[in-house]
Amino acid sequence: MAIYLPELDPTQLWFPPVERALEQPDGLLAMGGDLSAGRLILAYRSGIFPWFSDGDPLLWWSPAVRAVFPPASLKFNRTLRKTWQRSALNLTLNHAFDDVVQGCAAPRKNQPETWILPPMQQAYQRLHQQGHAHSIEVWQDNKLVGGLYGIVVGGLFCGESMFNRVPDAAKFALLALQQHLSRYATGWIDCQLPNPFLQQLGAETIDRLQYLSLLQQQAEISSPHGHWQPKSLSLAND
Repeated sequence: MAIYLPELDPTQLWFPPVERALEQPDGLLAMGGDLSAGRLILAYRSGIFPWFSDGDPLLWWSPAVRAVFPPASLKFNRTLRKTWQRSALNLTLNHAFDDVVQGCAAPRKNQPETWILPPMQQAYQRLHQQGHAHSIEVWQDNKLVGGLYGIVVGGLFCGESMFNRVPDAAKFALLALQQHLSRYATGWIDCQLPNPFLQQLGAETIDRLQYLSLLQQQAEISSPHGHWQPKSLSLAND
């Protein structure tokens, strides 16, 4: 059976209603368009994100099931505290956005290819320059050993990717992110698609309608001035 996908015109800023997303493959909504800042911001505010591989057209998704970290779901437990103390790690916000994106795009043992292609990297770098995209960095001996990046929509952080070069670095980045968000919002983090690693950390699944309701609520929250300016971060005990 042939799959019909709406093809977006780069000169027109719009998306089909997310209810029209395909069931197979789950969430595929449209193709084409561009990766302009305006289109990406509209996408995230509509519950849509881009995801495509090298050689594929630009594809847009709104899956039926989303993975999210609810407020206070990430815990700085005893095991993590011991690892933190032994590892002598430091955390920063927006100190090395481009390096974090490149770290996320680098080949991995079980994932030699990446979907974070140069056009995607450049698009998120533009969003970072405009104040929409942010990164958490994890450092050891002044070397970047982990981190994450994503887009902020009001009080919701829409995570794009993360990476580890030492054990638990991504966990610490996520924990620092949720604590940072909770200083002005409730602390919701969107992880897009569920996987065993995220679910082990406490991520929950919600359906598309629930996600859109959450997105609408969080989009109305505004962050205090300077909240996302580059700074050092610390982890607070639960």
